[in-house]
Amino acid sequence: MSTYRQRLKAVTAERGNLCVGIDPHPTLLSAWGLPLTASGLEDYCRTIVDALGHTVAVFKPQLAFFEVYGSAGFAVLERLVAAIREAGALSIMDAKRGDIGSTMQAYAEAFLAPDSPLAGDAVTLSPYLGFESLMPAYERAIAFDKGVYVLARTSNPEGGQVQLALGEDGSVAQTIIDSARELNTRARTRAIGLVVGGTHTSLACDVSDFNGSILVPGIGAQGGRMEDLPALFGAAYDNVLPMVGRGVLQAGPDATALRQRVSTFLPS
Repeated sequence: MSTYRQRLKAVTAERGNLCVGIDPHPTLLSAWGLPLTASGLEDYCRTIVDALGHTVAVFKPQLAFFEVYGSAGFAVLERLVAAIREAGALSIMDAKRGDIGSTMQAYAEAFLAPDSPLAGDAVTLSPYLGFESLMPAYERAIAFDKGVYVLARTSNPEGGQVQLALGEDGSVAQTIIDSARELNTRARTRAIGLVVGGTHTSLACDVSDFNGSILVPGIGAQGGRMEDLPALFGAAYDNVLPMVGRGVLQAGPDATALRQRVSTFLPS
């Protein structure tokens, strides 16, 4: 089986370097004329995959908007992951999980094990119980040829209160970046990625020699711009996977309008 990095490079070379966030926010469901129910959630997800599944490289379902519907929401999520896979796209499960010991191991099995119905190609993780606390997920990502994206320098302005706090070895964010790079150096798959927001005028951290994928949220509705990314990321730009959510989905539910909106975020 190919590694996550290999699959990501192949699909973005074919379809373009863009991740579309599937965020079933109540305001979007209402704008699409859908009820705030599991049935409305399913119609929303099906419309997105039917319209974009064969043209967009990567999708990122935001789990919170599925969890709110309980078991019915998780059933929709399972079918969504399967539909994304059938369309030939990759999925990043935006779970932002982070825990210790056997609990982290259980999260890793849920989102990375090949036989789990909730397993996509990658998952987002929070390292703020310590970078090493996520080791069960790193180990499974490497073993199963999956990916993880570790929150490093997030797009929200409040994140800097923690992420830019200084310790003996520099900022918290820089420590996470350096730890992820070192782990990728030791592992053949380079399964460890970063989440670094595209809303900043300066990253205030150094990703220039990072050797994995960098998921960049905040493009579009949050104010980040695709044209600013080369200067913002510099030497690491080739590793960047920009993510757009509402900036695309606000164009729905018309399939043609969704595809046209996606095209505005891709190089001409």
